[in-house]
Amino acid sequence: VQEPEEKKIALELLETEQAYVNRLHLLDQIFYTELMKEAKNGKTVPEEVVKMIFSNISSIYQFHAKFFLPELQKRMEDWICNPRIGDVIQKLAPFLKMYGEYVKNFDKAVELITVWSEKSPPFQELIADIQKRKVCANLTLQHHMLEPVQRIPRYELLLKDYVQKLPPESPDRDDAEKALEMIFMVAKHSNAAIAEMERLQNLWAVYQRLGLEDDIVDPSNELIKEGPIQKVSTRNNSTSEKYLFLFNNMLLYCVPKVIQVGAEFQVHLRINVDGMKVRELNDTQFPHTFLVSGKQRTLELQAR
Repeated sequence: VQEPEEKKIALELLETEQAYVNRLHLLDQIFYTELMKEAKNGKTVPEEVVKMIFSNISSIYQFHAKFFLPELQKRMEDWICNPRIGDVIQKLAPFLKMYGEYVKNFDKAVELITVWSEKSPPFQELIADIQKRKVCANLTLQHHMLEPVQRIPRYELLLKDYVQKLPPESPDRDDAEKALEMIFMVAKHSNAAIAEMERLQNLWAVYQRLGLEDDIVDPSNELIKEGPIQKVSTRNNSTSEKYLFLFNNMLLYCVPKVIQVGAEFQVHLRINVDGMKVRELNDTQFPHTFLVSGKQRTLELQAR
């Protein structure tokens, strides 16, 4: 007898979950535990570094090994009299929010492994030693660490497939659809965490180029565009090279610094976007010129 499609997908979910728990065991109980033990002996790297690399992997491992995998196994054993997994996945969804922290920390973790492997040969040797073991399947620590990052999208794909293959009258339909919606929200939550992290990192990099002036540094700002511009001086009929940063709330008119120690630019003028006006000019001597006027003052600029 051919197994129904939805059962095959549920079994695939169970099998991949088993493999995933083994991978989490490797990360938490082997890599993390052994690296932490050596760090405590003061032989490799500070304990803080090991904690920062592995983030909240222990909570993720405990949750899957002690709760989600056993629940799935029970469901599959009872499949004949109770063919459903939607309710179990609904219980899983809120806990997946823990992944936000792990995912957000991932790039930093990989960078820490690289930096400290160079700084501390014993640390690098211990990682290499664990990687040689059969359980690692010839893959690096970084490779194994990527697994939790990819797990939520995998749940989403499997569950989508499961919902599509369910017969219309299936007792699991409502639960499975609701579970899919919940998983979708979690995936969005984890992607939003990454996007927000990237936005802040990019913003910080811009602030550093501007010399971290107090009145400019604000985490809620958004950089819209930046680029070089010519400043037209009508007094002596010439132009000089300047640089603009347009944020959602202000335009920064800057001068590139000759000696770029620390900051690349010096902010000469800040014009608030609120009340700012831009008007194109028909200047035959200087084409592509426009006026930017704010409460603070008016500039005549020429685009390249």
